[in-house]
Amino acid sequence: GYASEMDNPNLLHLIPSALQNKKEILFGNLPEIYDFHNRQIFLKEIENCIENPDLLARCFLKRKEDLQIYEKYCQNKPRSEALWRQCGDSIFFQECQRKLDHKLSLDAYLLKPVQRITKYQLLLKEMLKCSKNSEGTAELEEALATMLDIIKSVNDAMHQIAITGYEGDVSELGKLLMQGSFNVWTDHKKGHNKVKDLARFKPMQRHLFLYTKMLLFCKKREENTDGHEKTASYSFKNSLKVINV
Repeated sequence: GYASEMDNPNLLHLIPSALQNKKEILFGNLPEIYDFHNRQIFLKEIENCIENPDLLARCFLKRKEDLQIYEKYCQNKPRSEALWRQCGDSIFFQECQRKLDHKLSLDAYLLKPVQRITKYQLLLKEMLKCSKNSEGTAELEEALATMLDIIKSVNDAMHQIAITGYEGDVSELGKLLMQGSFNVWTDHKKGHNKVKDLARFKPMQRHLFLYTKMLLFCKKREENTDGHEKTASYSFKNSLKVINV
């Protein structure tokens, strides 16, 4: 595949300088995901449920810790996409695609793990529709809740890595409990801090990240990237210790 071709001495002269020694950035932990589905028999476990679909939920519950590897992959995805935008039209990738006889370019395949983690919860939702009040419903509901939690963690992680301007280490702030966009009121006149006079307060749109130890206030910024869809970043503006809330 593409990864092995990056080590092919016969193609080294075609690899752009920006791509050299960047295999881990481009592919993330895709090899780990591949091993999980194949060598660690998750695929086999799912296939064994064809004759008895009621057992499918147990596969997801049994492997819920292993499925966290998708979070790591999605965290790296923005870096991978940035590298692809830089090198995706190179002769190297064109030659790899020709040799592999692929109709789609590599970036389409790099999106598959992100799509897969979403399709899992859709599968479980459809199964729940067909098995209400039947044996195994409780396990299906638990499996669906597990997958939705993983998707939330993936989504939160992808927002979190886009924080800019915070001088501390976000990993020291504890678990990210929630994040989202809110209207925040601040007093712009010095010497006045009485909340009752709301007319003096100006609402501002801020993206908040609530950790167990700290609440971060950020301003969302969106930038166009070479004609592609906008990418979001979150410029740090202020913080508040949770203990002071």
